[in-house]
Amino acid sequence: MPAFTATAPGKIILFGEHAVVYGEPAIAVPVSSIQTRASVKAVIDGISGEIQIDAPDISLSSSVSELDPDHPLRAAVMAVVGNKNPEEIPACKIQISSTIPTASGLGSGAAVSAALIRALSAFLGQRLIDEQVSDLTFEVEKIHHGTPSGIDNTVIAHQKPVYYVRGEPFEFLSIGEPFSILIAGSGIPGHTREAVQRVRKNWINDPDRYDSIFKSIGEISKTAKDLIDAGSPADLGPLMNENHILLQELGVSTPELDLLVETARQAGALGAKLSGGGLGGNIIALVDEETDQITEALTKSGAAYTLNSTIPSTKIPG
Repeated sequence: MPAFTATAPGKIILFGEHAVVYGEPAIAVPVSSIQTRASVKAVIDGISGEIQIDAPDISLSSSVSELDPDHPLRAAVMAVVGNKNPEEIPACKIQISSTIPTASGLGSGAAVSAALIRALSAFLGQRLIDEQVSDLTFEVEKIHHGTPSGIDNTVIAHQKPVYYVRGEPFEFLSIGEPFSILIAGSGIPGHTREAVQRVRKNWINDPDRYDSIFKSIGEISKTAKDLIDAGSPADLGPLMNENHILLQELGVSTPELDLLVETARQAGALGAKLSGGGLGGNIIALVDEETDQITEALTKSGAAYTLNSTIPSTKIPG
């Protein structure tokens, strides 16, 4: 029986962090230069229903049945096998590897779930469509985040950029012209929960000021959507710079993130901002094809890693 393999990309938020919680739009895109890979193959002499998981990146090698019921990997497996009789499930081993940094706002957890769900369902003879993979991944995401927005599972399962307003259906973005971003890790794990709580506390204490900031961030996201669709990605740079200032006003940036943002700009980036919850994590920079100088400058300024990613056009030639 052949092995069944699936991959899933990372994701990054371009615009709209935090404001999205308060009803403003956000834009997120897949990061194809990093990915999770899940491979499922039969264990010929194994016992029916027995599923092993080997994930060396997180030092895990275990039978699914031995994992805690709330373990995300077990949840991802159970999302696929459901209430199947063990006799219907050939003994198998799932091998998982990933190049997506963890605790970084790059969608590592959702990518692992999506790749595992897609590979295991194919192994069991049921190839799922993207929407099904997204829905099942979303259920696993609830273990990671409690009340996830749905951005990670949607971007990663469909491998498409999205425009999202809370409470409304996701809209897949039209990309008029390809553009490139450079992601740099601060080396400090992101603290999304703490950042969200901090912003909410400040909003409660001064709702008028913070509503104004959220609205300004939302206007940036709306303008960015139009520019992306129109094929004018170079104009996104100033919007990134404006968005970062507003995130600083929200209190979610740090000296390390600010340094990387300024370093990227000084080295030639068209614009740069923190990405994700903040208080650590990543910055993103809009770049042209020449990124060596920017990458070198970011590394010298303390970036733990840098990742290049191109967002391809979705326009049909002709």
